[in-house]
Amino acid sequence: MHSPISVSPVWRRPTSPIACRFADRDVDLLVVGAGFQGLSAALHAARAGLSVQVIEAGDIGAGASGVNGGQVIPGLKQDPATLHSLFGEEAGRRLNTFAASTADVAFDLIARERLDVEHSRTGWIQAAHTETALQSAVRRNRQWRALGADVTLLHAAETALLTGADGYRGAFFDRRAGVVNPLALTHELARVATEAGAGLVLNDPVTALFQNGSSWQVETRSGRSLSARKVLVATNAYSDALVPKLAQSLVWLHSFQIATEPLPSEFDFILPGGQAVSDSRRILIYYRRSPDGRLVLGGRGPMRAPQSAGDWAHLQRALHRLFPALAKVAITHRWFGRVAMTPDHLPHLHEPAPGLLVAAGCQGRGIGLMVSLGERLARYAASGDASALPLPITPLRAIPLHRFRRIAVAAQIARYRLLDGLER
Repeated sequence: MHSPISVSPVWRRPTSPIACRFADRDVDLLVVGAGFQGLSAALHAARAGLSVQVIEAGDIGAGASGVNGGQVIPGLKQDPATLHSLFGEEAGRRLNTFAASTADVAFDLIARERLDVEHSRTGWIQAAHTETALQSAVRRNRQWRALGADVTLLHAAETALLTGADGYRGAFFDRRAGVVNPLALTHELARVATEAGAGLVLNDPVTALFQNGSSWQVETRSGRSLSARKVLVATNAYSDALVPKLAQSLVWLHSFQIATEPLPSEFDFILPGGQAVSDSRRILIYYRRSPDGRLVLGGRGPMRAPQSAGDWAHLQRALHRLFPALAKVAITHRWFGRVAMTPDHLPHLHEPAPGLLVAAGCQGRGIGLMVSLGERLARYAASGDASALPLPITPLRAIPLHRFRRIAVAAQIARYRLLDGLER
């Protein structure tokens, strides 16, 4: 008989202590949110000589940063040519250069700081399940190779060999990518940020944020109060009413995941090289091996919080479709988190008022993107030089009829699931 299924991620949490403290004076930079973006910004700002305080509503890694799939993928959703057409040649070139570097930044940080984070940099496979998807992979490969990226195309047989799954027509293979333990990375970022001098408070949501002369004043649920020269709101898919229009500028989706028991050696044909995989379906499925040998598989879930085990059933069906040999292997863990999406599928940078900074919209690229953005935002907070930012600062605009957007997205997801099912 199998043990009860855990409703927490499989990721190991480091045991290194983190010294939490609250500033006893005004600070240069207050960071709201202790995820990848917020902690990276806090670390780099503290190293630049700024006084920094981080305030987190929950525990370290309780949000998307600690519960995601741990795939570190460079680039953005859009291909390089699309970014050039959207931003112009010079700005598009800068953005593509930044996007190409995000995995480097994350893995270099792990190595440089000697973070206690399981990681592997063996690449990412974007597997094409139709000929149309394969042609998109051909275009993506051509554009990235023209920029000097270490990418290639895989034939169907090569894709089957590297994934262990049949049915793919081929794949785009990005050797710059890799996998990490996301919970460990969040925890270790908190540790090195506090060791660099940043203050950190957990389990104390910010309840008020307002201008007080030339500075910003924050108040928390426990009654803490602090004044800061600048504020970075790094709450992403967990944004609320703290910054007007921010939550309404995003559509957040639930990313659901399951993990098997550690696979015995007879299943070594599944991801033998340790690559991360995402497929090309409209409602994509992504998977990888965990450090202890499990298969971790995720995808979009309901637009609401899960109510029963049935809310993960679509992932189990996908698991058995891809790997029929795992039909009798136990699922031991299941969990979920939020992902922030923007209507144009780009990350957004905002400064709604002088000294108030916001960066949001991961589009499934959260680890490398937000660790890298955190570093750039710290530079901007320290210098005020907007050239440090890879994207232009844009007005914060609510999505029209936002309250109905989630209903429309839910209907679209249902339609996409039906279309994907017809393309088996």
